Amino acid sequence: MNLFTRASPRDKKSNLYYITLIGLLCIGSYLLGIWRTSSVIPRAAFDYSSGPPCEKFSKTTSTRDLDFNAHHNPHDPPPVKAATASFPSCGAELSEHTPCEDAKRSLKFPRGRLEYRQRHCPEREEALKCRIPAPYGYKTPFRWPESRDVAWFANVPHTELTVEKKNQNWVRYENDRFWFPGGGTMFPRGADSYIDDIGQLIDLSHGSIRTAIDTGCGVASFGAYLLSRNITTMSFAPRDTHEAQVQFALERGVPAMIGIMATIRLPYPSRAFDLAHCSRCLIPWGQNGGVYLMEVDRVLRPGGYWILSGPPINWQNRWKGWERTMDDLNTEQTQIEQVARSLCWKKVVQRDDLAIWQKPFNHIHCKKNKQVLKKPKFCRHDQDPDMAWYMKMDSCLTPLPEVDEDEDLKTVAGGKVEKWPARLNAVPPRINKGDLKEITPEGFLEDTKLWKQRVSYYKKLDYQLGETGRYRNLLDMNAYVGGFAAALADEPVWVMNVVPVEAKLNTLGVIYERGLIGTYQNWCEAMSTYPRTYDFIHADSVFTLYQDKCEPEDILLEMDRILRPGGGVIIRDDVDVLIKVKELTKGLQWEGRIADHEKSPHERVKIYYAVKQYWTVTAPEEDKNSTKALS
Repeated sequence: MNLFTRASPRDKKSNLYYITLIGLLCIGSYLLGIWRTSSVIPRAAFDYSSGPPCEKFSKTTSTRDLDFNAHHNPHDPPPVKAATASFPSCGAELSEHTPCEDAKRSLKFPRGRLEYRQRHCPEREEALKCRIPAPYGYKTPFRWPESRDVAWFANVPHTELTVEKKNQNWVRYENDRFWFPGGGTMFPRGADSYIDDIGQLIDLSHGSIRTAIDTGCGVASFGAYLLSRNITTMSFAPRDTHEAQVQFALERGVPAMIGIMATIRLPYPSRAFDLAHCSRCLIPWGQNGGVYLMEVDRVLRPGGYWILSGPPINWQNRWKGWERTMDDLNTEQTQIEQVARSLCWKKVVQRDDLAIWQKPFNHIHCKKNKQVLKKPKFCRHDQDPDMAWYMKMDSCLTPLPEVDEDEDLKTVAGGKVEKWPARLNAVPPRINKGDLKEITPEGFLEDTKLWKQRVSYYKKLDYQLGETGRYRNLLDMNAYVGGFAAALADEPVWVMNVVPVEAKLNTLGVIYERGLIGTYQNWCEAMSTYPRTYDFIHADSVFTLYQDKCEPEDILLEMDRILRPGGGVIIRDDVDVLIKVKELTKGLQWEGRIADHEKSPHERVKIYYAVKQYWTVTAPEEDKNSTKALS
């Protein structure tokens, strides 16, 4: 008899349990192995081996049929390893290249209404395939808030404004840096005092005003000093003889874009800004049928304010200094007043050099007035007021969302926003009212929570993102409802939230209702900003969105152009896409790695974190010679 038969019934039962357990474990291991081999191995995302650069992105399946047949013979040459994509440096003269605001190209366009100075991009075959260099001597900008008042001369080597605006205290040059005293043409006592004067006329405190737009911003001192009052300003000015003004603003860490009021709409949705401002911005507000004030009306929130200082305001006391006749200035102000009344605006106050108008909260009373005042007519209801990418300005009044006729004149058309900072995470009116049926209030709140988790994970990947003050100017290339920016709201940063024109949903209005700022953009084209604008760029599913629309290297070259040396990049996308993107960025001199999704390594979406290496143009010959002489 063997041991098993001699064993007691109790021992037999124990051994049977043991054998059954071993069997179950073996079966489980076998099934787990089958599942593992049928899915994507997450560590493959970390493959650093070189491979051929992609022409266009396309998703591939994660499993393939194995082919055991030989595909070579002794006479075949050894396989050639594909070369990594290489992007040479552009010439030093292109260190401030802004492709869509090129002065030579602009001369081909009509000069009427300054059409030639607005955005005109090169054809794709004309686009440069080289990396824009930083100027010789470029340095990492000063950290905020110090950067508000000082910038390195080497980063923006232009002294024209220090001469032309010497008496207006815009900018001062000393040794190797620029100083920004906060002055302006209409605020010689400084922007802070000027804003105090405005604060005596309308309420700038308690979070009732959060977003502002400054037309013809100069070096954006108005926007820079509003930041201390929790008001974020979208400042813009054209690239003209004062070409460095927007570049100065960005170097200071102040939100700004290149732009002009000409023939196309500003790249912002309707009902975006709580306040609009013009301080001697030289825009002919009363001319062309008042179309420019109609555009301000489109982007101004119900109940929002328009502030004008400079000609023709206070012309009775200023006309001699402006070198214009009294009749001319009187006519200009009369035109502005007439256009404002036709838009149903109310003039709140005019004191000294400041005049302030307020847009109505709704159009109940305005529609009744239009039965008498025929012009301007309301825009057609089939015209989307939020469409603003290459859309012509219309000489019509953008209708506000309907409100019940039994409501009073203080009822906010489209819904009232909360005061800041509650506004940031409150459900925006466009979502609450169902204007975006694809996004529910619950979905919005879930998205806000999700991005807090994601940004927390990002800070572990990029320690510089978690380092207070390391980054200042941030760009989100596909912002959706602004969750990334909202998660960083307590940090000393500002985020340009971009809604691509190819996105399924136009969510930029929601972003502004949260008290954030942003713009529209087609990423197959260049952005209207200077090189080295942003310290950090975030791109969520951008390359998947643009597959088959344009080449991925064109998007990467634009990202490289607007990213500062030493700046960081985080790209979220499908693992197949990221592997190809990583290969291309070797030619841009980016250093990076691919990391797992924050939830699980089994997710197909991965995260590519990279840093742009520091490099500049070589030293000019005269600098080399002087160095040799000193040695």
